[in-house]
Amino acid sequence: MITQDINIMVQQTPQSRLPEIDFDNLVFGHVFTDHMFVADFNGEEWTDMRIVPYGPLTMQPAAAVLHYGQAIFEGMKAFKNTEGEIFVFRPTANFNRLNKSAVRMCMPELPKEIFMSGLKQLLTLDKGWIPTSSGSSLYVRPFMIATDSYLGVKASSTYKFMIICSPVTTYYKEPVRVKIELEYVRAAIGGVGFAKAAGNYASALYPAALGREKGFHQMVWTDAKEHKYIEESGTMNVMFMINNTLITPKLSTSILDGVTRNSVLKLARDWGYTVEERAVTVDEVVAAAKDGTLSEAFGTGTAANIARIAAIGYKDEVFDLNLTIDNSLAEKVDHYLGELKSGKITDAHKWILKF
Repeated sequence: MITQDINIMVQQTPQSRLPEIDFDNLVFGHVFTDHMFVADFNGEEWTDMRIVPYGPLTMQPAAAVLHYGQAIFEGMKAFKNTEGEIFVFRPTANFNRLNKSAVRMCMPELPKEIFMSGLKQLLTLDKGWIPTSSGSSLYVRPFMIATDSYLGVKASSTYKFMIICSPVTTYYKEPVRVKIELEYVRAAIGGVGFAKAAGNYASALYPAALGREKGFHQMVWTDAKEHKYIEESGTMNVMFMINNTLITPKLSTSILDGVTRNSVLKLARDWGYTVEERAVTVDEVVAAAKDGTLSEAFGTGTAANIARIAAIGYKDEVFDLNLTIDNSLAEKVDHYLGELKSGKITDAHKWILKF
């Protein structure tokens, strides 16, 4: 259910850029819609809700976000059916996670009516930007940054919340090759790994670049203490089908609670699969890859969708996985979610918000 709309000032762009966009050749995250939603926190309350033309921000060089890293974000996708109705997949889950991240990063929580009204009115205004071709969608990026102009280690008192949107195709054009990381660390227990904080991604850039030099798309991160347990990948949670059981790392303070992850686990249980959320050791995944009991592996994420894993690198070995198995869970889930997001099947779990 959509919360009651709030009063939002709308300043429309004098000329849309929509006719200039080649929707057949989109590059993920490079093209942005005509407008963006903005709200400011003045130290006491959220104010000045507005939709304005997409464009640069004016910011002080001493802005807290630039020096002390108070920045969080979310990722969602919007779709459009043949009747022109707008569908958004599980936005309430993203809203709840945004506020969970805000609490951990000492930032103000956002009222639900601001999040939902801003989202609804922005998507309605930029409805024409939502692609309709197979595999395409409108990627929606809500985010919050600290804006105090002050040099000193303390939480900012002022913040800016924004929503920007980008028409996209698939994030990965092919099944991915991943490398189990045994040296560098993404997050540690007690840290901010469960929050969708910008710094989590910055710390992953260097080891990910090293991995790409060796032909891998992403790292599979392991625990910070022993590098013994699988955690998640750079852009997605990870799942393994071992001996006909779907296994995925149990959530902790170092693992992001993925919305797509949660959806896949729910569907797998509904469909009768045996599912285990638990500590997953590197050794058991490697052993299963070696003896053939690892029948499939895949990543789950808003950007990545369901990303089949083609190969797993471990130390100096690479294990190629079978991508031709009949009726794989990854393929079943990917097809189901695609049909759901386009309005072609019944929304049994009430995951779709329709505008």
